[in-house]
Amino acid sequence: MTAAAESTPESTGPQTDSAEPWGRVDDDGTVSVREADGWRVVGQFPDGSPEEAIAYFERKYTDLASEVTLLEVRHRRGGASASDLRGAARAVSAKLDGAAAVGDLAALEARVAALTETLAAASETEAAAAREAVDEAVQARTVLVEKAEALAARDPRTVQWKQATAELSALFDEWQSQQQNGPRLPKSTAQALWKRFRDARSTVDKHRREFYAELDEAHKGVRERKTKLVEKAEALAPKGEDGIPAYRELLDQWKGAGRAGKKVDDALWARFKAAGDALYSARVEREAADVEASREKIDAKRALLDEAKAVADERELSKARSLLTSIQRRWDEIGRIFPRDTERALDDDLRKIEQALRTREDTDWKRNNPETKARANDMTRQLTDAIEKLEDELAAAERSGDKKAIANAKEALEARKSWLKALGG
Repeated sequence: MTAAAESTPESTGPQTDSAEPWGRVDDDGTVSVREADGWRVVGQFPDGSPEEAIAYFERKYTDLASEVTLLEVRHRRGGASASDLRGAARAVSAKLDGAAAVGDLAALEARVAALTETLAAASETEAAAAREAVDEAVQARTVLVEKAEALAARDPRTVQWKQATAELSALFDEWQSQQQNGPRLPKSTAQALWKRFRDARSTVDKHRREFYAELDEAHKGVRERKTKLVEKAEALAPKGEDGIPAYRELLDQWKGAGRAGKKVDDALWARFKAAGDALYSARVEREAADVEASREKIDAKRALLDEAKAVADERELSKARSLLTSIQRRWDEIGRIFPRDTERALDDDLRKIEQALRTREDTDWKRNNPETKARANDMTRQLTDAIEKLEDELAAAERSGDKKAIANAKEALEARKSWLKALGG
């Protein structure tokens, strides 16, 4: 090796456009990097060749370059916030400052500086967006608070508590969702809003407890009243069907007794209804027995109806009346029939026969009434006299040839004869 060669350190680092090396290795293994103001020692590599020493510190440079490139790629692709990238850029910049690496560190620092400048502008935009997001989040939380306060301000006596509880629970779930997924609010603002929301929830809970406490007290009184009604209804069981009127009175009282809570009401009503069912079952059993006992009575009355058909065929009213009277007496002796609709149908059939005979009797009476006969005879005489007079007038008109007089006389004569015929003359 020549003296000139011995005085110049051997280097194998990245080359510039002028082919000047970025690094050099001294005889003792000290490695330096070339910077704008001269050479700077970055470390020693005494146990290897100069090429190995330079390669080692160039790898350090490559790692730093990769970090810078990664930052640039993350910025281009988006997704990471500018503030986070600025923090990462500051960390990389700190690594570059006095880095123990061989390469164009100034170029890396320039790239980081350019990226940092770009991120600074983006950070301002992000900060403005963040402030806007915070303002929107404050407004959204305020809406939740106002809704909760509106629930708390309602008259507890008019609130549907099941619905109100569900609404308040939904508001709290939405509050938690905004708190977990939304932007972080300023501490003082968040605490003030939460205090309002918490106070509203406490008020609603207090009103609900008071309402249900009053309701429980009211239910207790209703429960006692209905329990007594149940006991009275159950005590009617020995009376059977005769207990139904009293049971109906108890039922009216039950309807006006109020509510004792669904479960209690359902249980008490089951007992009350069972007591009534027992009474009505006694009626059903009695009616079934009556229906069974009425089978022969039904047949007997239908036989009487067949016999009563002869009433209409009997020409002599006295005999027809005598036959119907006999049938009516036997009809009444048979007694009541069950079911009632069958009895009504049979009674209606007999009533039609009675009405038909009554109509015949009324007609006969009118025809044979002495006063009616006297009036009819007097009218007959008057019509007979009028007919004789009209016949004379017709004959005179025909002799005279007066056509109009003839027509009038004939018309009047025909009318009187029709009236006389109607009277049976």
